[in-house]
Amino acid sequence: MLVTLNGEQREIAADNVAALMSELDFTAGHFAVSLNYEVVPRGQWAETPVAAGDEIEILTPRQGG
Repeated sequence: MLVTLNGEQREIAADNVAALMSELDFTAGHFAVSLNYEVVPRGQWAETPVAAGDEIEILTPRQGG
């Protein structure tokens, strides 16, 4: 299915956030996932579906001020 991932159109096979993170090899580290402008808590990734046309952002923390 076609989604927007970090501002770019991308074809994915995953049907939920957890499967998407695995498909993209984001299995460790500190990052957050926003699905249609709402942050999805890590504990809810497996039950949060991803649908065609969704806008997904993978966010990483940055230091600075």
